[in-house]
Amino acid sequence: MNNNATPIETLFEKAGDYSKTTIELLKLNAIDKSADVVSTLAVQLVIFIVVALFTLVINFGVALWIGELLGKSYYGFFVVAAFYFLVAIIVYSFRNQWIKSPLNNSIIAQLLNKNRV
Repeated sequence: MNNNATPIETLFEKAGDYSKTTIELLKLNAIDKSADVVSTLAVQLVIFIVVALFTLVINFGVALWIGELLGKSYYGFFVVAAFYFLVAIIVYSFRNQWIKSPLNNSIIAQLLNKNRV
């Protein structure tokens, strides 16, 4: 700072520095929140893929087992497919209540969480 500056000039310089610092802080906070949301979604995606593969293998086993009980292997696959069709109808009926609202609330809570270290 210049020692010959008037108090008004000094005030404008400090206000300019403050605004630059505030903008930089807002940028860093936005980056932090975005990274947090993306990393959380990435972890959930990996968990979903692992669970999906596990479920796929279990479904083949159950379908073959039911098919063996019913006499034809493809009957087991029909039974498992019918089960998932019913599950799909139920999930579709309650999609906002079970999926959309909780997911929205989770993302909003992460974005607004200010008590992090």
